[in-house]
Amino acid sequence: MTSTPLRWRIIVSSLLAVAAVYFLIPVYWLVLAATKDTTGLFGSNGFWLADPHPIRYLRMVLSYDNGIYLRWIANSLLYAGVGALAATLLSSAAGYALAKFRFPGRETVFNIVLAGVLIPATALALPLYLLFNKVGLTNSYAAVLIPSMVSPFGVYLCRIYATAAVPDGLLEAARIDGAGELAIFRRIVLRVMTPALVTVFLFQFVGIWNNFFLPLVMLSDQKLYPVTLGLTSWHGYTDRAPILYQLTVGGALLSVIPLMILMVVLQRHWRTGLTQGSLKD
Repeated sequence: MTSTPLRWRIIVSSLLAVAAVYFLIPVYWLVLAATKDTTGLFGSNGFWLADPHPIRYLRMVLSYDNGIYLRWIANSLLYAGVGALAATLLSSAAGYALAKFRFPGRETVFNIVLAGVLIPATALALPLYLLFNKVGLTNSYAAVLIPSMVSPFGVYLCRIYATAAVPDGLLEAARIDGAGELAIFRRIVLRVMTPALVTVFLFQFVGIWNNFFLPLVMLSDQKLYPVTLGLTSWHGYTDRAPILYQLTVGGALLSVIPLMILMVVLQRHWRTGLTQGSLKD
């Protein structure tokens, strides 16, 4: 009787280990590639060290073209940080309203939000460009920031979470005590919905950080580029400056570090959100 659960645990653990190795192989390659010069990238085994000088090459990434890479990183932090924070707050307010307030057209609004989840972001890039060009906002920070502040998936997730996790009795008790709707939302709802908000923020931050097509359409000034578009521009000139192969690889390694830090910092709240439902009666 006890051998079957043990066998399944071994099988599941083995599959998870294989999946972990599969997903970590590109990271392993990227770390090793960032220690090589341009010759080593193409003339050595990709999974072995070859005359490694990681500090020297990463310094080259940071100093090339008057430190433009640091400008791209700062732009990405601005786009992803401000966009994800604004999207999280707007999603929490919209999701809470759709979950706890009854008003005409509520389900219609929610169905429109669901339709927005199904529309690929790339399909909206060109209409957004035409709209922003009409009002003179292209090639500006606002051209990337404003679309990043909208998250249909965040609204959907916040509504589902608010319906399940925010008790109506708690809201009524707060109203009886004289609290206004804004105070209830700020002091009670946001705290109860913290796991969902962390999840929305994390998904939105990663999505904006990795976004390539929207900045490509909206921006023409290199100083406004996020790191994704900046690295692509470097790669486009590798035929004329082979050193950019090395700088692109090193820049790609540095660009994933903020995402790793964010994941480590927020994983405690994320785990709380994933397990909270199983702990409720």
